[in-house]
Amino acid sequence: MIFPGAHVVVGDITNESVDAIVNAANATLMGGSGVDGAIHAAGGPAVLAQCRAIRKTSYPHGLPVGDAVATTGGSLHCRWIIHTVGPIFESVDQLPLLESCYLAAMSLAGQLGATGVAFPLIGAGVYGWPLQLAARAAIVGVRRSMAVNENPSLVRFVLFQPEIAEIFCDVAAQVAKLSKSS
Repeated sequence: MIFPGAHVVVGDITNESVDAIVNAANATLMGGSGVDGAIHAAGGPAVLAQCRAIRKTSYPHGLPVGDAVATTGGSLHCRWIIHTVGPIFESVDQLPLLESCYLAAMSLAGQLGATGVAFPLIGAGVYGWPLQLAARAAIVGVRRSMAVNENPSLVRFVLFQPEIAEIFCDVAAQVAKLSKSS
């Protein structure tokens, strides 16, 4: 446990059995590479159909960075997929925008009634965020949400490689020290 209610696991997010899985989506919501492509492939056609409907009705120009929407979990072991779009890394000044992805996803999960949610490390793939900064945004955003909201009460950060999990846990320890000293 990296902080109360939050755990780090090494694995494939598409194998998680939780109420909601968060997708590091692109603005089109039509799938892509990395986590986004894997979630769409594993979720099946129902996920893509709902994403198309969301684009037609609510977000014809694409989902804005930092926002979140939910679809069915499709063939995954979850009720919902929460899609959020992170910013492409340009500078550390965008950190609050990356944190907002986690805040929006946690808020939406709570509105849906999800008690457990699984997150990938948003932005750390093709969007180019350095691992330490992406981890910090994840930890700060989720901790902030869990401090004021009852649900979700269980969060899993599902990381694909042990090396990334180790970096994530190191950053979590640093954030915890900073929180205690302030």
